[in-house]
Formats: sequence, structure tokens, C-alpha cells
Amino acid sequence: MATPSGPPSRPISPIRLAVCVSGGGTTLQNLLDRIAAGSLDARVVQVVASRPGIAAIAKAEKAGLPVAVAASARQKIDVESYSASIFDPIRASGADLVLLAGFLALVKIPADFRGRVINIHPGLIPSFCGKGYYGGRVHQAALDYGVKVSGCTVHFASDQYDEGPIILQKTVPILEGDDAHALAARVFEAEKDALPEAVALFAAGRLSIDGRRVRIAPAGGA
Repeated sequence: MATPSGPPSRPISPIRLAVCVSGGGTTLQNLLDRIAAGSLDARVVQVVASRPGIAAIAKAEKAGLPVAVAASARQKIDVESYSASIFDPIRASGADLVLLAGFLALVKIPADFRGRVINIHPGLIPSFCGKGYYGGRVHQAALDYGVKVSGCTVHFASDQYDEGPIILQKTVPILEGDDAHALAARVFEAEKDALPEAVALFAAGRLSIDGRRVRIAPAGGA
């Protein structure tokens, strides 16, 4: 039987990543670019797509990465079976950490991956998050509400949309004349730094979960 897991207490080098995708694969490509540039000590060992035919699959295949496609929602299977179609190939790949990189489907995280699944959301949780808040909908909601800053949130995933302890957040200003497209582009630039930063903290063994808080240990254990 699988035993509960969580963030590592010791550094992992390179950390083995599984990346779950639902769209164009821009977040996946950013990770691959950072790895190739030597700024992220990681290796992508598995990509899981929420459906066939998405552009992210082509990016993964071009990079020579193994790709699995999750069970179709049209099969009307239960969430446990759907989640198994995602985590079975991830488990077989030996991934240390799972990244929900714009993955839009709700999953149930198995016990052996608790504290080892990270999601990135294009807004400042707890605002403009939860079921139905994804992509341009998040940015339009922020603009409609009239907030002055937006940003992104990286957090440990739970079995609910956009819940789980927050690892880090980055903010961007909302400018006069912004539309959802312009704001999305600015937020994505923040995401490009935030997710690799969170991965590096996880890989360094610097994260621990304390209730709803994520504690970040000083570099070098000082």
C-alpha cells in the first residue's frame, strides 16, 4: 500500500518532473527552456495531457518526452479512475514532483503524491479562483472588479480547485487600458519565474507544510 508522501527533506538533483497539460504547452516549454539553459536543475520524465490533439503534446513529442493522455471525461468515469489514468504513468516514470501546468481537470491526489503536486494559478489566491476560474476568465474577473494588482500563485494542490497551501506569489500591476489579453501576458511573465523558483525550492528540500502555511527554510540550512 502506498504511504503518504510530501516535500523532500534532502536535496534532489536533478529533480524528475511530471508535467500535466491542457492547452498550448507554454508553461511546459518555459520549463524545458530553463532546463536547457542550465537555470533549472530538473528533468521532465513524463507529460500527461488532459485530452488528445492539444498543442502541448506536439511540444512534448518534439522534445522527445513520453506523453500519456488521460481518460476522456466523456467516459463518465469516477474521479478516482480518472485520477488513476493520470497518476499511473506518472508513478511509473519515477517522477519526484508533479506540476499542474494549466491543467484544467479536477484530480484526486493519491496518498503517495500528497505534498508532491504543485499547481500554478494566474491570479492571487484566494481571489478569482476555484471552479470556472481559469485562463482569460481570471484576468477578466480581476479587471471587472477593479483591483490594482494581479499576479500568480504557486501552491501545493489538494483535491479541490485552487486550494492547498501557498508556496509563493508574484504580483504585477494592472495598467490603465489593460484588457484580459494584455494582463494575461504580464501575468505569464511572472509565472515563468514563479514556477521554476518553486520547483527549485522543492528540489532543495527547503519546503515544509505546516497546516495552511508553507515554511521556506533558509538556503544552506542557516
